[in-house]
Amino acid sequence: MPSPIRILAARPVVALTFLCSGLGGHLAHGSDAAPAVFSTLEELGEALFHDPNLSANRTQSCASCHDPEYGFADPRRSADGAFSLGDDGRSLGDRNAPTASYAAFTPPFHQREDGTWVGGMFWDGRAAGLEEQAGGPPLNPIEMGMASKGQAVLRLKESPEYITAFQAHFGPSVLESADSGYEAMTKAIAAFERSSAFSPFDSKYDRFLRGEVELSKEEELGRVLFFSEQFTNCNQCHQLKRSAIDQEETFTDYSYHNIGVPENVLGRAENGVALGTLDEGLLANPAVSDPEARGKFKTPTLRNVAVTGPYMHNGVFQDLRTVIAFYNRYNSKSEAAQINPETGEPWGDTPVPETLSQTELTHGPALDDRRIDALVAFLKTLTDQRYEAYLEP
Repeated sequence: MPSPIRILAARPVVALTFLCSGLGGHLAHGSDAAPAVFSTLEELGEALFHDPNLSANRTQSCASCHDPEYGFADPRRSADGAFSLGDDGRSLGDRNAPTASYAAFTPPFHQREDGTWVGGMFWDGRAAGLEEQAGGPPLNPIEMGMASKGQAVLRLKESPEYITAFQAHFGPSVLESADSGYEAMTKAIAAFERSSAFSPFDSKYDRFLRGEVELSKEEELGRVLFFSEQFTNCNQCHQLKRSAIDQEETFTDYSYHNIGVPENVLGRAENGVALGTLDEGLLANPAVSDPEARGKFKTPTLRNVAVTGPYMHNGVFQDLRTVIAFYNRYNSKSEAAQINPETGEPWGDTPVPETLSQTELTHGPALDDRRIDALVAFLKTLTDQRYEAYLEP
């Protein structure tokens, strides 16, 4: 199976109607252009989401790393790359930008009664919700690179259409303060992210639940395996509603786990981070101080997973089948299961072995190739209808 990134590079452009003119997302000006009208907060948020003027060099928008035409993931990465390029044209982070699909269903970051953490945005949950997450990248020096909230608000005030819209939705004085203007911007972007454009629930799986289509025999086997509590460990973390027929299953319980993902050696050769540098995961969240959180990352949604590689928090795997094979290594005793099929080498060391989710990872028997293929086939059915043409046969 070719890399998802290679597939993305060959995809046709999906037609979308934006409120911004041109590929750069600049608002239309001039006597010959009708002024943009943002009658709803969602429409204003859509324009902001696609506006590169909200980055220091006016080259990057939210959509650069979460492109609606590519599963709300980043299509700019190379076939072996994992990290998104910053607005300065050279900076790379050390984490894989996940899809923004279905992000609106993420609960606020909080601690359960049993002491475990759940929810929040980013891989470590450091943003409580969508609004806080939307405010992060514009001010991140290796992402959109704006110097301050005030600079971002000044960019907003360059557009008469934005001024009119912000005043209409938030009050006449909203852009007079850097804090209030920036907060309003994040609320508008979050409103767009809560729209059905991000979470249509129209995949083949959803249509199957509604009785509109049938699954193939392989897809059905994968579905049964996925939801089985006997044969796989998938639904222990990748099921929220605890029902195999729920119409709004997001395929994550938003919990945090250390699954032993190896270091991305190629990625760090690309971004310059020294080999052996530990990503603390959940422990990097300022709200968390328990050493038991080290090396744990939020369980991502599996919706659109077949078209939004690379995979894991550090983008170390390019192929979806490799991900399932990686999980299978914990239960299989065969020598072949201990080899990464993408490299032909052993999987690599577990960076933080002391917090490994051993119980969850070793639940269930080893999978043979047929069952691994069936799980891959089922996961492909979680692809939104607009992206189904990107799937391999």
